Amino acid sequence: MSVSLYMDVHVPFAITAGLRLRRIDVMTAQEDGTTRLADDKLLDRAAALGRVIFTRDADFLREATLRQQRGITFVDVLYAHQLEVSIGQCVNDLELIAKVYEPEDLADRVEFLPI
Repeated sequence: MSVSLYMDVHVPFAITAGLRLRRIDVMTAQEDGTTRLADDKLLDRAAALGRVIFTRDADFLREATLRQQRGITFVDVLYAHQLEVSIGQCVNDLELIAKVYEPEDLADRVEFLPI
């Protein structure tokens, strides 16, 4: 079973399109109608859907850290800085994560791209 991804509103569509061309299961916040949800609610939504969230928004790092400190379980946050990680590198790394990991392997952590 592969990992399903949930794209935050800050993720360029080119990343989503590239992953879909590689047959990765991806849902965007736009498609889910959650573009105005606060980060904590969006993280909960991704978990409810059984998806790992990918973002380029550093605010998610604060939310994940807060949950780690409080012992609150959450789905992994996959993060890539907007200026330091290219679209192509994001697609390559996210494809690898989606195909290699199992969903149960990705919890309560923040993964930084590039890997």
